[in-house]
Amino acid sequence: MHKIKVLWICGILAALVSCGHTVKRVDSNTRTDLSGYWNDTDLRLASSALIKACLDSPRLTQFSAAQGRLPVLIVGPFKNTSDEHIDTAILAGSLETAISNSGRADFVASGDLRNALRAERLDQQQGYTSDATIAALGREQGADFMLSGEVRTMVDRYEKTATRSYFITARLTSITTNVQIWTGKYDEIKKVIRNPSVKP
Repeated sequence: MHKIKVLWICGILAALVSCGHTVKRVDSNTRTDLSGYWNDTDLRLASSALIKACLDSPRLTQFSAAQGRLPVLIVGPFKNTSDEHIDTAILAGSLETAISNSGRADFVASGDLRNALRAERLDQQQGYTSDATIAALGREQGADFMLSGEVRTMVDRYEKTATRSYFITARLTSITTNVQIWTGKYDEIKKVIRNPSVKP
């Protein structure tokens, strides 16, 4: 009898907990500011502005005209020097996708993908792949420019009100000369957080 009562109480508690959990799907473009920290809306605003600034840069057009081909880019480090966790790989990926799809530049693989491709090419040299389909070594396309950037924050707080300002920078740097042919910044994200329950 005691076990039945315990199980009955556990069932009631489980039902109460499950009733308090709700999920609502919203449009992915819906602006949501729950905590005051970096979110998907900030990502869209920053990436859209930086993509436009990069594609509007005359230096890419000048390079194509002078070399007779599209510039080749590689994604470099996108640093998060803010005081919160920000997945800068999502920002870098947004820039890479938009620039590549614009037809204004080509990208070569970097990081883990590049290592995986090299490993596959080496594996094809082991005698298991037909000569007609083996990927040749030493044929990688070198990049002309590296796309990199960073995210910084500035926090100001007084009593129970805080502001968080975000500063996002992206740049294209010549791998041969270290000359930056383009630098873009987006500093139009500023949030006022009133009565924060945790330290901003």
